[in-house]
Amino acid sequence: MTSADAQSQIQCPIDLFEPQEAKIEALTKAINAAGSASGKAPNARMLIDELNVLLDCASYDRANRNCRLCRNFSELRRKTANLIVKIGAMGAAN
Repeated sequence: MTSADAQSQIQCPIDLFEPQEAKIEALTKAINAAGSASGKAPNARMLIDELNVLLDCASYDRANRNCRLCRNFSELRRKTANLIVKIGAMGAAN
């Protein structure tokens, strides 16, 4: 890991981010590996569940830069996962 990598990591004050990030990365890889939108949707649903763990964090501190970054990244990822689920549903309906 380079020093830039170390500086770019989110430093979670309650150590929730890192284990969730590992799950999120694994699900993201599974989504990317799926060949169709309907094949991506089940993993996208699981991804949403894992992202909600971060988004529902009871220790969220608006004044903490790391908390804000975690929340912002998680919200963007959840929007993307929701789009995948919607597109997968449209493909399954056809």
